[in-house]
Amino acid sequence: MKNLQLPFDLARIREIAAEHPTPFHLYDERGIRENARRLLKAFGWNPGFREFFAVKATPNPHILKILREQGFGADCSSLAELVLAERVGITGEAIMFSSNDTLAKEYLRAKELGATLNLDDITHIEYLERCCGGLPELLSFRYNPGPLRQGNVIIGAPEEAKYGLTREQLFEAYRIAKERGVRRFGLHTMVASNELDRGYFVETARMLFELARDLQERLDIRLEFVNLGGGMGIPYRPEQTAIDLEALGAEIHALYDEMIVPAGLDPLAIFTENGRIITGPYGYLVTTAIHEKHIYRDYIGVDACMANLMRPGMYGAYHHVTVLGKEQAAADHVYDVVGSLCENNDKFAIQRPLPKIDAGDVLVIHDAGAHGYAMGFQYNGKLRSAELLLREDGNVQQIRRAETLDDYFATLDFAGIR
Repeated sequence: MKNLQLPFDLARIREIAAEHPTPFHLYDERGIRENARRLLKAFGWNPGFREFFAVKATPNPHILKILREQGFGADCSSLAELVLAERVGITGEAIMFSSNDTLAKEYLRAKELGATLNLDDITHIEYLERCCGGLPELLSFRYNPGPLRQGNVIIGAPEEAKYGLTREQLFEAYRIAKERGVRRFGLHTMVASNELDRGYFVETARMLFELARDLQERLDIRLEFVNLGGGMGIPYRPEQTAIDLEALGAEIHALYDEMIVPAGLDPLAIFTENGRIITGPYGYLVTTAIHEKHIYRDYIGVDACMANLMRPGMYGAYHHVTVLGKEQAAADHVYDVVGSLCENNDKFAIQRPLPKIDAGDVLVIHDAGAHGYAMGFQYNGKLRSAELLLREDGNVQQIRRAETLDDYFATLDFAGIR
């Protein structure tokens, strides 16, 4: 069963809310750091291992700084993410730039920063040459295995995905790049999202190790790294079990010794680019119950809405809900927990057994540390909430202020309206 222990209690949240009104996102620094160290240790057998944190999951400079201090790089896919990484001191090959349908100015900035460019299509070789005045010394390509692998619900079947090169295109791309002066090479794939079966990632490693051997044999190209991508999931539901990172690292280590070492390809660096598994379990959306409604169902209305966390509304995703101060109370009421958006899918929980909830109760929505604030929006005139960091010493730091109406109207031009 999932550990639902919280790094705070109702009294502490009341103190925080006195200065920072709900709703707000709260991140647990200690949990993030300990989890980051655990991943690094699980793959410590591989001297070149590096995790490139998926900036899109939690794009806040304070979170990136914490992860940089733990030795992480940054997985970026846009100009803004590149700039964000640069501003916290992540530059050079500590950046993996894995975009798609990419603008020339984005490639140019990534090359200027010395980032590793991970191309999504064979036509991007010529595009990159044209917009950047040549190819970099190091280049990576993203592989899409198509019908050879199965995806999962979130990312879909690989053959239906817009990402990556086919096997035939992949070998042609490496041949062209080598002919045009590229001397260092990497290989990347990502075929799952929020996947809890560690065997899936072991098979991904096997697939990339096989390609590494084939590239050496056919093109005399020796890869510097294989990037297993991200996609490692977290147990959103209480009955789910987290990935055993230590077992995963050990299984990929055994596969490495079986496939890479005998082929003479050791050392080969292993990279990952997770987001969700790094910060997801250590972020919480804290919200206050403000209304209740009893019609065909019983509803609890809170001061957060889908603009603060859209996964339940977008995917029908489950997020555990704790009513602070009532953790030991019987879950003898069944509620839909909803926000105020003018959309009927603006629900954090549907027909969820919970303790009796009264106006003023504080609800904590778990596992909101990745793809939570990051996916926010301003539809219906909703303003995005603050982000707070619970420091290791117990103090709370505001790391992003809440939006105001002035922010909402800042890009509008009212001149000449009257």
